[in-house]
Amino acid sequence: MKSTVSALIRAALKAVVLALTVLGTAAAAEPDYAAFPFRIEILSVPSKTFTGQELLKGGAAGNDVTLAGELRLPFAMLQGKVPAVILMHGAGGINSNADSWARFLNKAGVAVFILDSFSGRGLVSTVEDQTQLDSFALMYDAYRALDVLAAHRLIRPDRIAVMGFSKGGVAALFSSGVRFQKAYGSANKFAAHVVMYASCNSRLEGDTNVSPVPIRLFHGTTDDYVSVVPCRAYVAELKAAGADVSLTEFPDTWHLFDAPSIPPVYELKKAQTTRKCQLREGVNGVMYNALTKTLYDVKTDACVEYGTHVGYNPVSTAGAEQGVLALFKQTLLK
Repeated sequence: MKSTVSALIRAALKAVVLALTVLGTAAAAEPDYAAFPFRIEILSVPSKTFTGQELLKGGAAGNDVTLAGELRLPFAMLQGKVPAVILMHGAGGINSNADSWARFLNKAGVAVFILDSFSGRGLVSTVEDQTQLDSFALMYDAYRALDVLAAHRLIRPDRIAVMGFSKGGVAALFSSGVRFQKAYGSANKFAAHVVMYASCNSRLEGDTNVSPVPIRLFHGTTDDYVSVVPCRAYVAELKAAGADVSLTEFPDTWHLFDAPSIPPVYELKKAQTTRKCQLREGVNGVMYNALTKTLYDVKTDACVEYGTHVGYNPVSTAGAEQGVLALFKQTLLK
C-alpha cells in the first residue's frame, strides 16, 4: 500500500514538474509583441534614375521609375500618428539588418519604411559592379520616400529620419546637404540622418554646408570594405563648420556588422571596393582621383580593388542600437 502511495506521489510530482517546465518554456518563448509590426503596408514611391554626374551637375530629367517599400507600423499607431525612419539598403539589397532594425525601432514606437531601390530598376545587387546604380543618385529616392511618408495618414510629417547602410548610407549622409535639399528636396525635411558604415572618401562641392539636424555615423575600425579613415576627417570638418555630427567607432568590427544572418567574418572575394580611393568633385559633377588628378572611372581606376570582408558583431550592434535610440528619443520620440 505504501509503495502504491509513494508511486502515486512520485507520479504527481513528475506531472507538476512537467507542467511547470512546459509553462516556463512557453513563457520564455512568448514573443515580444512590441517588436512586431502592428500593421504592414506596401507603398509605391515614384522616383527617377540618374547617373552620378547627372545628379551632381543638376538639370537632368532622369528616367522615371516606380519603387516600392514595406512600411511597418508599431502598436503605438493606435494612439495616433507616429514618427518614422526610412531604411536605405546597401549594395547587396535588403538584408537581415533591415528586419532586425525594424523590430528594434518598432518596439520603441517608431514606424519603419524599408525602401527597395533595386527591384523597381531590375537590379539585384551592385556588390560586384557599382556602376549599375550610383550611390549619390539614391538621394533622390530618399527625398521621394520622405514625401510619401509625410503624406501618410499615420505618420508625423515633421518626425521622419533617414537611416542608410553602406551604399544607402551615402544617400543618408549627403542628403543632409543644403545643396541637394534645394535641388531635389521639398518642403518636407528629415529630422535626423543615421549613417551606417558608409563611404566618406568622395568629397563634394559645399559638402560641409548641411542642415542643422543631427547626423550620426557608426563604423567599424577594421572595416576593409569601406574605410573609416575618411569619415574621421569629414566629420572633423563638419564639426568645425558647426554641424551637429558625431562618429561612433567600434573596434574589431567588420562591414555589415549589424546583419545577424552573416557569420562573424565572411570573405567577399568579388566585392568591388574603393577603400583606397580619394575622390573629389570637379566641374559639371565630374569626379576626379584626388591623388592622380585624373578623371575617375570605377571600372578602370587603379585605386579600385576587389575582395572584402563582412561579419556580424552583436556587441557593436547593441552599441549602435543604443546610439540610434538615444538620437531618436531626442529627435523623433520627444
